[in-house]
Amino acid sequence: MPPRQEAVASGGPLFSPLYLQIKRLIITSLQAGEWKAGDAIPSEQDLAGRFGVSQGTVRKAIDELAAENLLVRRQGKGTYVATHAEQKVQYRFLRLMADEGPVALERQLLDCKRQRAPAAIARRLQMRAGEPMVEVRRLLHSKGQPVVLDDIWLPGDLFKGLTTELLNQHKGPFYELFETEFGVHMIRAEEKIRAVAADAESAALLQLPLGAPLLSVERLSFTYGDKAVELRRGLYSTDSHFYRNVLN
Repeated sequence: MPPRQEAVASGGPLFSPLYLQIKRLIITSLQAGEWKAGDAIPSEQDLAGRFGVSQGTVRKAIDELAAENLLVRRQGKGTYVATHAEQKVQYRFLRLMADEGPVALERQLLDCKRQRAPAAIARRLQMRAGEPMVEVRRLLHSKGQPVVLDDIWLPGDLFKGLTTELLNQHKGPFYELFETEFGVHMIRAEEKIRAVAADAESAALLQLPLGAPLLSVERLSFTYGDKAVELRRGLYSTDSHFYRNVLN
């Protein structure tokens, strides 16, 4: 069992509420891999004893982590590290919705290769140009029709052993595979969205006319410690789909 940690609030300019200090300590344990995706974390009472604070303080910290989808509460069972294998979590980074409502998307892997990172990609992933990188290309189909063309770039040092065979064998979301096989947990993402016209290559793959309107979604995904671990550029066909977001 890890040694007991105490959270001590100071009255100086860097003071933060005690529950936020506990939140940071829990994130530190998650980042260190003490509790992995899908694992149950200790009870609020145990964590209160470990950190030397009240159970209410721990509860408030966990409430925030649950609201941020880092932890998941299960009624009568406890609190667990969120995983992209969970039904309500696995597609939270994919916001494409069919006009008639949710539909299952089928994946077609086009390529998976290792190469040296170009400067522009390396910069976004906080890498040096020329470092090893994995590039993945895939199509997502809805009712047999291609609707998304994804290009995905991943740091090679974190994804050693990622191959076409491994991706094809895994039937769940990519992010679930990244958690279970490589210990990389995507916890948040930033996106840039713009309208573009289909070039010859994307038009052919998405079975659209040259110049057809597409939605370009560039996503940079982060793990603990705000470390960038995935750059993804998706071209979305919106003839019968739309990009859905919920603003709180």
